[in-house]
Amino acid sequence: MFQKSGVLYFRNTMNTEPSIYFAPFQGITTAVFRQIYARHFPGVNKLFTPYFANFEPGHALSPAKMVAMRNQSESGIEVVPQVLSKSADEILWLAKVCEQLGFKELNWNLGCPYPQVANKKRGSGILPYPEMVDEILGEVLRDINISFSVKCRLGYHSPDEMSALIPVFNRYPISELTIHARIGRQLYSGTPNLEAFAETASQLQMPVVYNGDIFSGEDYDRFRNWFPEINLLMIGRGILNDPFLPSLIKGFQLPSNPGTTIRAFVDDLYIAYRKERDDNPSVLNAMKEYWAYLAESFDEPVRVFRKVRKAKNFIDYEEAIDHVFGNFHWVGSENRPSAIPDSYR
Repeated sequence: MFQKSGVLYFRNTMNTEPSIYFAPFQGITTAVFRQIYARHFPGVNKLFTPYFANFEPGHALSPAKMVAMRNQSESGIEVVPQVLSKSADEILWLAKVCEQLGFKELNWNLGCPYPQVANKKRGSGILPYPEMVDEILGEVLRDINISFSVKCRLGYHSPDEMSALIPVFNRYPISELTIHARIGRQLYSGTPNLEAFAETASQLQMPVVYNGDIFSGEDYDRFRNWFPEINLLMIGRGILNDPFLPSLIKGFQLPSNPGTTIRAFVDDLYIAYRKERDDNPSVLNAMKEYWAYLAESFDEPVRVFRKVRKAKNFIDYEEAIDHVFGNFHWVGSENRPSAIPDSYR
């Protein structure tokens, strides 16, 4: 750590180009989604699975869970399974399964903010109990054979909870620590607490990954102005809104007509879901759930999503998509107001 003009800076890695991790989203970033996304868009360095939970150590994973773990990489991009648990035995058992399947890393979710999870001392709900985190990390990292990373928030009730967690995290060989710069009780409301993030990250001894409200190239530029040494990013909603966001951040050349690529992507995703689910109507729900985010990158998001949401069958959906791409314009994320403040001080 070092200080310049009253701002804390801290070293993370010597690379100048950021590494970008696609955050997991329950119900959206499925194995099918990850596969199709990776075929169409460059720039992501790791793809994280939605969390695995509610499994019994020693018993075979359900067919649905095995499908979710079917590929260790997509188009050369590493896939990282994530586990939601407060049991070292569960984590170690899933780590063994991951190892046998060829995965190189397992990520522990200490960030899920939703009350139905947090009230059971799982996800961000375990953060007020550093002794539990300490015990689980000690057992897991004594016996695990693959890399073990952690994703957390700045606390559940208050960022003050990090003061007890920092020495716990520093005691163990955690490969990377991703911090969503909110507390759990915020869910996704308000703005990221960049000051608390800076204070926390400056005391950590492992590589730190920033997560929180990077929705545009401008957001990334503002973030780098304050944290020039942080070049590990986890982005979720920003990529769901604008699949080209990693390319924008890395300065890649976009296609001359990016809307055509977006159309090809959603068409391929739709076809892949219909094939995987044997034309089950749940395909429509999956596509609508994603369109709730993707619509934000069109010139009239409300009208776009309303059109897609009204589809009651496959013919309705296909006509809606034709209408969207024939009558609205894909504008990406660059006209979006920045979610990152000019200064956190």
